[in-house]
Formats: sequence, structure tokens, C-alpha cells
Amino acid sequence: MTTETQTPDAQAPARAGRPSPGSLVRSLLEDRVALLVVLLVLLVAWFFALSAGGYLVAPYDLSYMASALESMVPLAILGLAQLLVIVSGRGGIDLSVGAMVSLVGMAFGFAYGEWGWSFLPALLLALGAGVVLGAVNGLLVAYLRVPALIATLATYYAYSSLALISNDNAPISTRPLQDLNSITRAVDLGGLAVPRQVFTFLLPVAVVIWLLVNRAPYGRRLYAVGTNEVAARYASLDVARVRFTAYTLSGLLSAVVAVITAAQFASARPDAGTVGNGMALPAITIAVLGGVAIAGGVGRVGGVLVAALLIVWLNAGILLYFEGSQGSQYQLFALGAVLLVSALFNALVLRRRGAT
Repeated sequence: MTTETQTPDAQAPARAGRPSPGSLVRSLLEDRVALLVVLLVLLVAWFFALSAGGYLVAPYDLSYMASALESMVPLAILGLAQLLVIVSGRGGIDLSVGAMVSLVGMAFGFAYGEWGWSFLPALLLALGAGVVLGAVNGLLVAYLRVPALIATLATYYAYSSLALISNDNAPISTRPLQDLNSITRAVDLGGLAVPRQVFTFLLPVAVVIWLLVNRAPYGRRLYAVGTNEVAARYASLDVARVRFTAYTLSGLLSAVVAVITAAQFASARPDAGTVGNGMALPAITIAVLGGVAIAGGVGRVGGVLVAALLIVWLNAGILLYFEGSQGSQYQLFALGAVLLVSALFNALVLRRRGAT
């Protein structure tokens, strides 16, 4: 009898230390980076299986995945820009990032490709232009309290129009810009041709933004403002300044993307960030998929980067599954589905946190 009553008690700690399937699922739902990594592995395995079975029009292999990183770089950086403005709260969003890419790219194209400026001064001009354009958004949203959706939609139209009329809707494709394509050529890493801009632009930008939001005082203020604006005011935080800085940094990151895009295209195009579906909506999708809460105050750099990788490799696989232009059409459907599912996940996680 003594043995029967003590045995369950002795086994209880072992059972308690063994996570149940339900607890693992809950942990994945609450840790967006871990969930995205699992989804990424499943996605790649699925496309590898389709490729091995001959269901794709071309091989989905490591070389193809490495080349697809070229399109990840601008979207990931703009996803980080969206992280900053969305985390700042009060419906933060920046619909003008693609238009800023176009307009700043034209400014860079004129300086470097037409006026004979060397690369560094042209780069500084582009970065300064991005700061100014982002500051206009910040002024409208943070100080004039125009809703971010309306303010950045208005500047999207304005910046897009200025980019188009700046050179009579024509790209700038002079020899200096054509030669600039060399900074985006692939780097051979063990037989894989990885785009150079992954190392020269994306990784440095990601590290700087991570340090800014996780280690710098500004990051603590940004999350505080986005989490509870009223409490932040009571804590003597300059809420408007924090939010203004987020939009200004979004403009700065858009300028970085403008230079990358000009180098990739070997020309400055007036519709570089707005052609087709534009860059803004995929960047917002990446941010939300990466766990950035639309309500503000929640978001991680790692989540945005993994989400960008997931979206890019998903799009790359869709292009190989369908022949002709059908792939791009299904990419739109996949983008919308991913955005909806990620928003539902965010709502579920926030509800669970509120309940606890």
C-alpha cells in the first residue's frame, strides 16, 4: 500500500518536466521566431519534394534559394522600417516607403549618374533626402496628429508623382549607374552564389536596428510609447519625438533601399518602389508575419528577418510551380493569405497574453 501511494508522487516530477504536445504548440504560437523557423523548414522541404518529383518547371535547390536572396534584401530592410513605425503605436504604418525608394533613387541617380558626383557624396545626398521625406511623415503623424494611414497614403501619392515627373517618367541609365551594379554581384560561398548586398547592406542594417531597439535607450522609449502612450506621458517621455524619430528612420532605411535598388537595376527608375504591387504592402506583410503587432509595442528584428526569408522563398517556389505569368498571380493570393493568417495569429497571441 505504501509503495502504491508513493509511486505516482515519485513519477510526478518526471511527468511535469516532460512538455506535453499542447504546451509545445502554445510555446510555438507565442514565440513567433520559433514558429517561423519551423514553417520555413517545412516550406523548403515541401518545395524540395516537389522539385525531386518533377512538379516544378526548374530545380528548387540551394543555388536557386541563394539567388532569391537578392529580392529579400530590400523587402527585409523595409520590413524593419515598418517595425519601427508600427511599434510606435497609434495605428502606426508607412505606406510611402515604396514611393520614397523611387524618389530618393531618382535623386541618387541624378547626383551619381548625371551630375558626376562621386559615390560617397551621392550616397549622403540620398540618405539625407530619405531623412527629410521620413521627417515629413513624422511631422504629420506625430505633431499634427494626422492618422498614419492617411498621412503616409498622401505622401505616397506626392512622392510617387515627384519621382515620375523628375525625369519625365524616364529612368536614368548612364554608365556610372551601370557600373554600380558591381556592388550587388554575387559572392561565392562554398559553391553558392550569394548576393553581395546581403553582407554589405542587410546584415549591417539588421545589426544596427537590433542594437537600437534592444540595447539603446531609444528602443525602450519606443516600446513604451507603443505599449501605452498615456503611461509613457506620465513617465515624462516625449511621445511625439519618439514617434517622429520612428518615421524619420523609416525614411532613412527607404533611402538605403533606394541605393540598393539603383545598383540592382543598374539604373535609377522613377517607379522602382511602386511598380506592380510596390514595396510597401510586402514590407507590411513581412512585419506583421514577423510578429509585429498592429496595435503597437510588440515586434522583434529576428521575426522580421525570418519572415522576409519565408516570403521570398515561398514566392520563389510559386514561380517554379506555375508556367508563364500565373506564378505572379498566385503570389498575390499567397501574400494576402499569409497576411490574414499572421494577423489572426497576432490577435490570438495578444488575447492569450491579456487573459493571463
